[in-house]
Formats: sequence, C-alpha cells, structure tokens
Amino acid sequence: MRKKKILLLLISLVLFASSVMALSENETHLVSDDGMDSGLPETANIHSSVIQRVLQYGAEGEDVLFLQTRLQELGYYRGNLSGLYREGTREAIRVFQKDYRLAVTGVADELTQQTLSTAKYRELAYGSSGEDVKALQTRLIELKYYNGKISGNYLDGSTSAIGTFQKRHGLSSTGRADIATQELLYSSYAQAKDASPAASPSPTVIYSGDEEVVVAGDGEAIDFEVLNKNYQKKLQRGSTGKIVKDVQTRLTELGFYSGPISGNYLNQTTDAVKRFQKYNGLVSDGVTGTDTWNALFNDAEVVSVKSTPRPTPMPTPIPYSMTVDVNNQIVTVYGLNEEGKHNVVVRQMICSTGKKATPSDVGDWVLDGRTARWCYFPAYGSHAQYWTRINKSIAFHSVIYNSVNTMALSIGSYNALGSRASHGCIRLLVSDALWVYENVGKGTVVTITEKLPRDEELNKSLLPPPLNRSNMLPRSTPQPTPKPVYISGGVPPQITRNLNTGVVGEDVFWLQMKLKELGYYHGSVTGGYYSGTKEAVKAYQKDNGLKADGVAGKLTQEKLYEKELATPTPPPTPQPTPVVIPTPETSPSPT
Repeated sequence: MRKKKILLLLISLVLFASSVMALSENETHLVSDDGMDSGLPETANIHSSVIQRVLQYGAEGEDVLFLQTRLQELGYYRGNLSGLYREGTREAIRVFQKDYRLAVTGVADELTQQTLSTAKYRELAYGSSGEDVKALQTRLIELKYYNGKISGNYLDGSTSAIGTFQKRHGLSSTGRADIATQELLYSSYAQAKDASPAASPSPTVIYSGDEEVVVAGDGEAIDFEVLNKNYQKKLQRGSTGKIVKDVQTRLTELGFYSGPISGNYLNQTTDAVKRFQKYNGLVSDGVTGTDTWNALFNDAEVVSVKSTPRPTPMPTPIPYSMTVDVNNQIVTVYGLNEEGKHNVVVRQMICSTGKKATPSDVGDWVLDGRTARWCYFPAYGSHAQYWTRINKSIAFHSVIYNSVNTMALSIGSYNALGSRASHGCIRLLVSDALWVYENVGKGTVVTITEKLPRDEELNKSLLPPPLNRSNMLPRSTPQPTPKPVYISGGVPPQITRNLNTGVVGEDVFWLQMKLKELGYYHGSVTGGYYSGTKEAVKAYQKDNGLKADGVAGKLTQEKLYEKELATPTPPPTPQPTPVVIPTPETSPSPT
C-alpha cells in the first residue's frame, strides 16, 4: 500500500513539472497601448469593472482565474491557470504590486485588481526575456539608442540603451525598464537619441483670456485623393507587410505619422492611428479596422492634422470625473466603481489654481473635448503644453513656458505648484497635464470647489521634487517605499523619537491611522506630520490629561498605544481533567 502511494505521488510530480514546462515554453504576450494584441486570449481585453471581493491566499473561482490570466499575459505568472489562489499567485501579485508602486501584500485588493485590469507592462531588467523584450529592443532601435540584435534577451546592450534613454529624458539612469520608463518609451513623446532636446512642435492654439480658442487651420479645407482601397483585414500592433506600409504612407500624407515606412505596425504607427481616429471622430483605439480603413482611403472628407477635428464620440460610460480642490491645490481623478459611480481615486495631482484676485471658476463643468498640444496666452506672452479646455475661460495645462521650447520653462511657475498662482487656469506638472490630455475626454465632469477642508498632509505628499535645470524636468528621486501596513490592535513601530511637524515615516503613518480610528484625525494618511496631524494630537492630548502641545512624544505615544503595548497576562495552564477508568465488572462464577 505504501509503495502504491509513493508511485502515485511521483506520477503527480511528473505531471506537474510537465505542465510548468509547457507553460514556460508558451509565448509571452505583450499588451499594446490599446490593451490588445492579436495573440491575446479574450480575457486580456476584459477590464474587470465589477470587483466583487478581495482575493487572497485560499480563494478560488472565476475571478481568481481572470487574475491569473492577466498576470500570465503580463509575464508575472507562469503557473497553472487553475482558479486557485496559492503561493505562486500570491508571489506574482507581490511582484506586480512592487512594479506598480502598490502596497506589497500579496493580497489582490480592489486597487490592485483595478490596476492589473488596465496594466500594459511588466518591469524589465537584466536577465528578462520574452516578446516584450523584443518589442523594447525594436523601439530602442527606432529611436537609435540600440544597435544590437532583437533577441528577446535583456542583457548588457539593452541595459545600456535604456540607461541612455532614461538619462536623456531626465529619469534616473538605472538601466531597468520600469513601468514609467516603458510608458514614456512607447509614447509619441519619446525623443530620438539624435534629436535636439529643445525641439518642440509649433504652437497649435491661440488662447486669449476668456475668448474662444482659435485652432490653427480652423476651417481650412484640404482636398485629398480618394484612393478607393478595399478593406482586407484588421491591422494592429504587431502586424506587418505591404498593407501596413500603405497605412503608414497614408498617415504620412495626412500629417499624422513621421516615422519610417517600414511595414511594421508598432508604437509609432499605433500612436499615429490613434491621433487620426481622434481627429476623424472615430473610437481612438489605435487599431485599423473597417471604419478606420475607410476613413483613411475611401472618404473624400477625411480630416488631416491641419483641419478642424470632427467631434469625438462620447464614451459610454464616461470613465472619469475630476475634482479641483482649491483649498489644497490638488486635482483628484475618480474612476468608476462596480455600481458605475465615480468614487474610486485613480490619480491625484498637485496644481496651481487661480490667485484670489483671478480665481478659478467654481462650479461643475462638462468638458467639450477641445485640446491642444501647445497654447499661447497673448495677454501675458506665455505658453503652456497639453491644453485641455474646461470652459471658455479656463483650462488644464502644464506649467508656463516663455516660448514654444521645452527648455524655456518658467521656473517660478514650477516652484509655485501647490499654491494659487494662475489667472484662473489649472496648472499641472507636464506629466500630469499630458495624462489629462490623453485620458480625459469629452463629457467628463470637472468640479472646482473651495469648500473642502484643509489637508496639508496630502498637499505636502504631492509636491514635486526639485527641478533639473539641465533638461527642465523634475529631478529624479529614489523609488518610493511601499505603503506601510497598519494592523489595528497590532504592536506599533518602536517608539524612538518625538513626532512633530515635518517628520515623515512609518511611525507617523501608524500614529495617523490610530488617531483616525479614535476619531481625532480626518485628513489623508500619508506618513507626513503636518498641521492636520498636529491638531489631532493636540485634541487627543487634551482629552487624556497630557500637555496639549501637538508633539507626539514618548508619553503621548505610550498612552495612545497603551493597550497594544501592555504585556498580556499569560492564560492559566489548563489542568487535565482526570479520566475515570471504570472497573471491569466481574463475571459471575458458573454455578
């Protein structure tokens, strides 16, 4: 019997090893900018808008299977698609959370699942391999940073090329293709190695105070030949051949594409198709399907880059809403929850709203989809990037430039972020203005309010790093540490210092969480000690007979964590209950 069990165990191990090898030999798919790839299973294109539960070790079901599938598509998971949340799934989630700067818990909470459903990349570094590495090498060749083989192996050449790319774009030159590096690398804003760093597009918008925006070329009609080409097949990232060359050539004629006519449908082509679709009132997904093909080749009224864009179809439902918090100088973007309401925080950005003399327009505004790459303010002789109109008077846009030149940044406007500084518009970091420009469309509701309570902790946590004068971009900063894990009723970090204004750390995070639990603190839990935390500490000290100075010293912290720090009384050792063994009855003697 024992030999039989051992034999069955060996057979199981062999089958398991075979399945792992088979999975590891499968082609790793890379999700493109539009979340699609010709080789991806259908589940890759499902954005799990209904997240019913937190997933963790021991969970099982269809949602776990979807989780494993997405992790495998991004290269994080090579185990069996079993629908069972075990150690392999937990470890894959940990790595994903680390790459996307989430709390590394191994638990797929709501934020982790939402991030996973829309993620495009995994972090690549020395020793990585796969189709995504090939795509990376191809893109680096396009931009002239890499001249090696497209091998799919991330070794010295790839590391050096990424390091050079990062240095040129003001990123920390680590040689690791982290998520932020890949997002920039695959965007249309990545600069070629031999491009002039000061090169910028010509202005496309004139914006004059509270008057309408005038787009350069507005009303200008340009006739293009109708080519009458019959639609053959859907083209998307990864497609190749003469038909792709036809699309690239046509996009070049219309002013949307400036790359090589290579016959390879990669990021530049995808970005150009997206811009063409946006101008021509099509769904901007970067895929050349029937509608996009006919608009390119068979529409006499095709819109070029120099013409007035057609209205963009309103997405259903509108994916985001935005709140501009004037008191705290913060823009918060909300995504949809499972009930279709905008209450999931997607992004928070530091900003500069209008000065008190020239305030931003308070109220609810619905975006009309008007955008521009550069804008000009003739009343002030200044410019800005990534203009997104809010109403006829104000817009979201980047910090200010003295000319249409990325090196002509107004340093004062950068340093003023986090305070009222504009004439009514909402100024943002360039990266944040770009995000709004690319992601927030027509129909989005923007609420501008002066009624939210002061939250200095949140404001301080979003302030940008010092400016790098060599490229006029934020100076590279160390990777943020994962968000501390707070356990209600758990033992707090060791008390080693007084906590006061300006102190940052895990002990401050725990202090804020504990005070929030007790009802004293109502601000954002950031781990930074500022006015909101100080007032909460004062109130707690006053209620507990301590000196109400707002400094969380040793006495205050010990009082706050009194229960958690108390040495528990060991429970009494249970005494064994005596077992009464019945005396066996004496059998009657035979008579």
